[in-house]
Amino acid sequence: MADWIYWLVAAGVLVLFELFTGTFYLLMIAIGVGFGALAALMGLSLPAQTIAAAVVGLVATGLLHRSRFGRPARGDPARDRNVNIDIGQHLTVEAWRDGKARVMYRGALWDVELAPGAQSQAGVFKIVEVQGSRLIVAGA
Repeated sequence: MADWIYWLVAAGVLVLFELFTGTFYLLMIAIGVGFGALAALMGLSLPAQTIAAAVVGLVATGLLHRSRFGRPARGDPARDRNVNIDIGQHLTVEAWRDGKARVMYRGALWDVELAPGAQSQAGVFKIVEVQGSRLIVAGA
C-alpha cells in the first residue's frame, strides 16, 4: 500500500477518537496527519511527510488554543444563567430594610439584597446573582 493511505487511515483513527473526547485538539492533529498524506501524494520522502504533518498539526493546535473554541469561557457561576435558572427572573419586593429584604420566591422565603447602584424602593426587581440562599437583585 502507498504511504498516503497509511496517513489517511491514521487521520481517520484520530477523528474517530476525537468523537469520544469532545475537544477539537485531536481533530487538529488529524488535519496535520492529513497534510502528511498530501505530502506523500506529492512524492515527498517519509521524513518530509512526517515534518509536514508535525508542523501543520502544531500550527493548527496552536491556532485552536488561541481561539474561543480552545478555551471554555470561565464566568462566575453565581451570575451564569446556564448554571442557575433564577438569574434573570423577576420578583416583587414590598419593603426594604437597610438594603435587605425577605420575599417569597418559588414557594420559599429568600433573603434579598440590592446590587450595587440599585435603589431600595418597593417594586419589581430582576435577579442578577445568587449567593447561597441570597438573591442579589437590580432594578427591572
